[in-house]
Amino acid sequence: MKSFVIIGLGRFGRELAVELFRLGHEVLAIDKNEENVAHVADFVTHAITADARDEQVLRSIGARNFDCAVVAFASATQDNILTTLLLKEIGVKYVIAKGHDELHTRVLKKIGADRVVFPEAEMGARLAQVLSSNNLVDYIEISDDYSIIEINAPPRWDGKSIRTLDVRARYGLNILVVKAGDGRTLSVVPSPDYVVHKGDVLVVIGANEDIHRLV
Repeated sequence: MKSFVIIGLGRFGRELAVELFRLGHEVLAIDKNEENVAHVADFVTHAITADARDEQVLRSIGARNFDCAVVAFASATQDNILTTLLLKEIGVKYVIAKGHDELHTRVLKKIGADRVVFPEAEMGARLAQVLSSNNLVDYIEISDDYSIIEINAPPRWDGKSIRTLDVRARYGLNILVVKAGDGRTLSVVPSPDYVVHKGDVLVVIGANEDIHRLV
């Protein structure tokens, strides 16, 4: 279980917070708007009405003790930047900020944001899946039942061939692409004799139920 602070409960923030909680994580949801907080209160660990632009508020909720903080709004650019900066200054380990455009992204990275995202309508749930796993790099839902994931090769797969791992029979998944750890080799529909190594990134397709079992 990981712990998350989600700041800003518009559509993206709300979806992200609820999905992370559904996946079994501790979630503290924050928004200045009491109505937005009320909408998620029953679906997260804690939900509070507060102004995250106030450093004392962030310190009082123990933001620095959470594994990750997400600044999930971007419409008020100045507030987004200030909140991101405060989170980094008080020592939050990993800060994700919602970006608005290229210039905004450059500013966020300059002040220390660890990741900047540009969410589509469904991005909250997708980002929750990525954050929930230590191995998952990216996650694309292609239907209600099937997804494509980009995942770091599990340590237990190191030195084993795809044939030996028998991913299709054991997990019901198909490996579409392997990006070798050296960053130079790309194998599309790799042969069964390909040997997986630590640092490889695998692009895999399958049923969501099977993917969750793997990650």
